[in-house]
Amino acid sequence: MQVLQAGQYKLIYLELESETVASIARQAGFETRTRESQRGIQLDLTARERESPLLLFDAADPANLGWFSRCQFYVDGRSGAVMQTPMTLANKKDRSGKAQRHAVRLSITKELPATFRLPGRQPLTEQVFYHLLFNFLAALTQSGVAVCGVGAVEPLAGRTESVGTRN
Repeated sequence: MQVLQAGQYKLIYLELESETVASIARQAGFETRTRESQRGIQLDLTARERESPLLLFDAADPANLGWFSRCQFYVDGRSGAVMQTPMTLANKKDRSGKAQRHAVRLSITKELPATFRLPGRQPLTEQVFYHLLFNFLAALTQSGVAVCGVGAVEPLAGRTESVGTRN
C-alpha cells in the first residue's frame, strides 16, 4: 500500500496482484478472466458448475426477506457499487441482452481516498481486501448479496420479475 499525493488530495494506492485476485476467485468457485489497468482490476466471473443462479437478489421484494436478513453485502442497483467497498458489480449479458444467471463482472478500484474506511472504521490494506473479496464471492454463491434500488444491476435469484395483474 502506498500513499499518493495529488495536489491537495491524498490517495491510498492498493498494490493488488491480479494473480492473487484470480486465485481467490477460483477458490470461491469461479472461472475468471482478468484485465488489469493502472487504476483497477476487472474480473469477468463465471460459475459454470452451479445449477442455480448466483445469489444476487432484489432487496425490496418481500419474498426475499429471508435472504436480506442474513446478507452482509449490498449493491447499489443504480451504480453497481458494492457499498462500503472499493468494488463495483455489473451483470454480464448474453447475445439477446438478457442478464446471464451464472456470470457477473466485478471491477476493483486500486486508488481510494486516504479517508476510506471499511465498516467499523477498519483501514483497508491488501490483506484485508483479499479477505473481503473472498467473503463477497462466497456470498454470491452461498448466503446472498442484496441489490438495493432499480437501475443498471439486475437481480439474478429469487423472484426477479415484477408482479403483474392476474386474471
